[in-house]
Amino acid sequence: MSANLEQVATLFVQYYYNQFDQDRSGLNTLYREGSMLTFESSSYKGTGTIIEKLQSLPFQVIKHQVATMDPQPGVAPDHIMVLVTGQLLVDEEQRPMSYTQSFYLVPENINGQTQYYVHNDIFKLVYLG
Repeated sequence: MSANLEQVATLFVQYYYNQFDQDRSGLNTLYREGSMLTFESSSYKGTGTIIEKLQSLPFQVIKHQVATMDPQPGVAPDHIMVLVTGQLLVDEEQRPMSYTQSFYLVPENINGQTQYYVHNDIFKLVYLG
């Protein structure tokens, strides 16, 4: 696996969760009109619809703690599939909830620089027992 793939995935995951935890509206630069989010089995397509869903989540404070991050090359050159597992704390809750999230990242050239956007995003809470 190329170091660049690992580096891009690591930087993306750090940026995504920092932005999510601070200001979900700032995630709009990471999605496009063709992007798709499946959040707890409900699907949303397009930047506006995805950001609206993320902003409507019923908590004020959230903190993601990434436990694992596994990137793989995608089907096209420079595309990256990333699977994340971790825990999150919301509002005043003391017990963290486990989650898994997968991202399919697609490169695009913006002003001569390669940047990645989220083409597919699947999020699930993991319930044990």
